[in-house]
Amino acid sequence: MVKKLKAMAESKSEGKQLAAAVRDSAQQIWLAGLGAFSKAQEEGGKVFEALVKEGLGIQRRTRAMTEEKIGEVTGKMSKAAGDITKQATHSWDKLEQVFEDRVSRALKRLGVPTSKDIQALMHRVETLNDNVQALSGATPVKTRKAPAARKAAAKAPARKAPRRKAAA
Repeated sequence: MVKKLKAMAESKSEGKQLAAAVRDSAQQIWLAGLGAFSKAQEEGGKVFEALVKEGLGIQRRTRAMTEEKIGEVTGKMSKAAGDITKQATHSWDKLEQVFEDRVSRALKRLGVPTSKDIQALMHRVETLNDNVQALSGATPVKTRKAPAARKAAAKAPARKAPRRKAAA
């Protein structure tokens, strides 16, 4: 039994040593973990700052690229709008010309003189008036009515013919 007790005593001291070794090892692991955590916090701040700087750079490049693309699209849209405006103006001018031609033909069919016809007629009347004056021996007087006088004469009401009484 002595041997057993001796073995137990030896094993107790070995157990204590083993427990102490395990405790020391656990303590070292704990301290290593705390050290790693502290290092990570220190380095983490630096890494975080580096990531923020990199993010800013990416954001600037993206913004510049976006503004460039927006400029291109704006240019294309402006050109397209200009082309459409040009086409619309051209179409409007064509439509206006067609309308003027049709109105002119309709007025011709109705026998309404054009402004050119009226100007030519006025010139002929003036020439005839001058010729009549020359033939009658009076000196030809070139007097033209002012446009306002012509308008006033045109607006003057026409005289009505007297009414005839119905036979009773």
